[in-house]
Amino acid sequence: MAGWGWGWARAVRGLLLDVSGVLYDSGADGGAPIAGSAEAVRRIKASGLKLQLCTNETQATRADFVRKLRAMGFDVSVAEVTAPAPAACRLLQERGLRPHLLVHHDLVPEFAEIDKTNPNCVVLGDAAEHFTYANLNEAFRLLIGMEKPVLISLGKGRYYKETDGLKLDVGAYMKALEYACDIEAEVVGKPAKSFFESALAELGVPAEQAVMIGDDIVSDVGGAQQCGMRALQVRTGKYRKVGTVSLIF
Repeated sequence: MAGWGWGWARAVRGLLLDVSGVLYDSGADGGAPIAGSAEAVRRIKASGLKLQLCTNETQATRADFVRKLRAMGFDVSVAEVTAPAPAACRLLQERGLRPHLLVHHDLVPEFAEIDKTNPNCVVLGDAAEHFTYANLNEAFRLLIGMEKPVLISLGKGRYYKETDGLKLDVGAYMKALEYACDIEAEVVGKPAKSFFESALAELGVPAEQAVMIGDDIVSDVGGAQQCGMRALQVRTGKYRKVGTVSLIF
């Protein structure tokens, strides 16, 4: 790391924080905060830096997600969370799409105002135990039967860490449907550039004055870099040591 300067840090006005693997590890029991993370959020806010949580969380509505975080001691509000489901709803409404939802049951309320009759697209989220053969095959049959199949994926992560170990993420199932239907999914969530741009707009800070902090080298670090941001990879969550450097600029 010799020769790496930190002068750029003085220009930083805001932070985008990943949540799972950075602030807490999820789990069937509700998950557990990572040591020191709640205090870190308090110190960031006290410093005057702007803060926005930039998450691919799709197992709960934003309101329920924030309630869980607050119960763990995090001082956050719904307005401070950028998540894929609201972005997907805006896209569906703008394009007149009617989705078949293959998402976690707890996320379904986010799509309450969306017309889901006679689906002309499939929306895929982290359905966890609902990723059964029957459910995946139903999504496949709908897509393969469309003249112009539209698959919208709420993220493309490979895996994530829960309290009992690593779990397959939505990207693995997205790739299966892409391969079976010979299509390319539209990603709404990290690492999509448009998603980071939305997070920056909600943060109110330009890319060159913001830093993304996450545990995923592709979705967090790579996605931020393509928006012109700097990024830091933490050594918690899904981080796996494959080298010696975890600061990526």
